[in-house]
Amino acid sequence: MQCPACQHEETRVVDSRESRDSVRRRRECISCSHRFTTFERAEVRMPMVVKRDGRREPFDRDKLGEGIRLACRKRPISEEAIDAAVGRVEQQLARRAEREVSTHEIGKVALEELRGMDPVAYIRFASVYQALGSPQDFMEVLRPLLEDQ
Repeated sequence: MQCPACQHEETRVVDSRESRDSVRRRRECISCSHRFTTFERAEVRMPMVVKRDGRREPFDRDKLGEGIRLACRKRPISEEAIDAAVGRVEQQLARRAEREVSTHEIGKVALEELRGMDPVAYIRFASVYQALGSPQDFMEVLRPLLEDQ
């Protein structure tokens, strides 16, 4: 691991802590004693994402996170809860045997996560993901939420 301060190639691990989906390591440079943190996550083979227009691209955890964060904006949802939801969606997709997954399927999994977190975030995400264009479309999304109450 290269030191971000002096670019020296050797560092030592001072402390390691495991979390649900990564390992946090505090490191110290052998040369300049600069301390820094790294996060390590096991590389999981994710399916390719098939877009609506047929294009294929690699799964992007950050893009999914941005969409969920946007839906949760100004809602009482912590960053940790959002990260955990993104992790659960990613895990569900990684467990699938398919080599490709549509954006529609990713949206359905993300919607289920949001449904349990916050009804407003759920509706916001659904309005973009399902391209709701009329009041009737919104009512179809609202109906299951209203039945749950």
